[in-house]
Amino acid sequence: MFGIHDLALFVVSGLLLNIMPGPDSLLIMTRSATQGWRAGSAAALGIGTGTFVHIVAAALGLSAILATSAAAFTVVKLAGAAYILYLAVGMLLSKRGDGVEKPLTVTPLPLRRIYAQGILTNVLNPKVALFFLAFVPQFIAANAPHKAAAFLILGAIFNINGMLWCHALALFTAQARARLKLNPAVTQWLNRATGGLFVWLGVKLALAKPH
Repeated sequence: MFGIHDLALFVVSGLLLNIMPGPDSLLIMTRSATQGWRAGSAAALGIGTGTFVHIVAAALGLSAILATSAAAFTVVKLAGAAYILYLAVGMLLSKRGDGVEKPLTVTPLPLRRIYAQGILTNVLNPKVALFFLAFVPQFIAANAPHKAAAFLILGAIFNINGMLWCHALALFTAQARARLKLNPAVTQWLNRATGGLFVWLGVKLALAKPH
């Protein structure tokens, strides 16, 4: 439907990416630990809103530029595959403790300001926009009749999965009543697993024939 393919692989990849620790997780964990699960959920909702902004912008941009050119869309897919392989190499070469930041000491804020903080953290991160432009088109056929719709559907699936994880993280952190830090061995295992998946995905997509 809508030219989407390998949906199960997309869901699994998205779940692994959402679980990986990063600035978004750090913000949610810190707010939950200092102000409770409501604050963590407010941050998660803000992050989800920011992600949606990136999804819509990327979908409209790809639709406007590439809707009439299957060849150009294929070029974007190949560039995205190269970027995914670049990310995979970084994950596979990462050492124990890489990418794990220490939680910050923060001043309590109203929920609406925490929500806005979550939006800005995500919207102002150019890596998020680059990720969606590189990752999502890999699961859309070059001859898809409605590329923008397919992009929005995949983006919504990714965002919903991300929100489920973020809210669970907020609740778990608040219940623990302490700032959490992932065990370095667990973080390294996640990096290796995700990196290996991305190597396979990047090679598969780079060599795949147009759908």
